Amino acid sequence: MFVHLRRCTAIALVAGSFAGFASTGEAVAQETSFSDAERTEIESIVRDHILENPDIIMEAISVLRAREEQASADQQRTQLVERRDELFESLSSPSIGAIDTDIVLVEFFDYNCGYCKRVVDDILALAEANPDMRIVFKEFPILSQSSEMAARAALAAANQDLYVPMHNALMEHRGALNEAAILAIAEAVGLDVDQLRDDMDSEAVSQEIAANANLAISLGIRGTPAFVIGETIIPGAVDLQTLQQLVEQERERG
Repeated sequence: MFVHLRRCTAIALVAGSFAGFASTGEAVAQETSFSDAERTEIESIVRDHILENPDIIMEAISVLRAREEQASADQQRTQLVERRDELFESLSSPSIGAIDTDIVLVEFFDYNCGYCKRVVDDILALAEANPDMRIVFKEFPILSQSSEMAARAALAAANQDLYVPMHNALMEHRGALNEAAILAIAEAVGLDVDQLRDDMDSEAVSQEIAANANLAISLGIRGTPAFVIGETIIPGAVDLQTLQQLVEQERERG
């Protein structure tokens, strides 16, 4: 009888530890006292049970992964609500398109990101095809030091009302983006390079980049490009058709 109880207790501990119900196993352990010999026997039973039923481990991993994914999705939804103004209404983030609109697409990007460069034409085509929407640009330089330098140059160009031309030129550039290349692009765009250098180091530019990084992390965004529209986060590059469908869905919701 007692041997059977120990075996049942051991199985309960296995279920508690590997199927995501640790509290059940802990309760059994707290209510039952075991000698060292009994604990050794239970550990042996647990080990044998796992070896005989290895699917327990995979099932536990699957349950844990599902719970983590659900928790991440819940966290994203919460952050989308709590930080909505930072995403869609920030006056410090450059944008194109309609000002007073509920249809807003936010893009997080890096100028050294090849996938970001691939979608730039689609982004511009989307804006042209939907004059009732706004596209917000969130500089998110995560790939290299030159990514931050390029982001600073683009944001600084806004002080000379040339953000969009600078942004497009940086995206169109092929090859290494070093300081010389960035400043050459700025000069070609028509920027006052001396003023640009000063503005690149401004507190406002630093704050915008830091705020974007904080916002991206809070939303679970770890790479570029990433898009946000309404209550939807789209990690990775998508084509123009997909972007248009998302805009239509948001328009119908409004």
